[in-house]
Amino acid sequence: MDEEIYVNKPLSLQVIMEILEKYPDLKKIKCPSSLYLRTSKKYLDALSELGIEVEPVLKRGRPKKYGETEARIIQKMLNEGKSPKEIAEKLQMPLKTIYYLKDTKLKRGRKPKYPKETEDKVKKLYKNGLSAKDISKKLKIPLRTVYCLLKR
Repeated sequence: MDEEIYVNKPLSLQVIMEILEKYPDLKKIKCPSSLYLRTSKKYLDALSELGIEVEPVLKRGRPKKYGETEARIIQKMLNEGKSPKEIAEKLQMPLKTIYYLKDTKLKRGRKPKYPKETEDKVKKLYKNGLSAKDISKKLKIPLRTVYCLLKR
């Protein structure tokens, strides 16, 4: 029958007795490493005397769908200046996965409408004494945007 089982309950005397009754030919019990560390040394020794090995399992759960290769491809595309949305469409992956696998700190949300040069130009003109209203007219930018660019 079953010579190896996986247990995710703490190994108490009662649980061990139930397991031994249910699986008389048992050779190995696998359990999460956190549970293994909490199991009494007496129980582990007693099981060992019966010829049953208790082994901690390091990794359980669903295997990862994407690995290091995909993460490197994503990082390369980000370094080339592609947006996460473009990468998601090109690689046919969910956008959330792109954000999960990336190495750099990306901010979600819209890209700024005005480039850094425009922001610098607005700040320079403001320092030179031009009012926000005059900057708005000169650069043909809404007044509210001028104030936003000055705050950055």
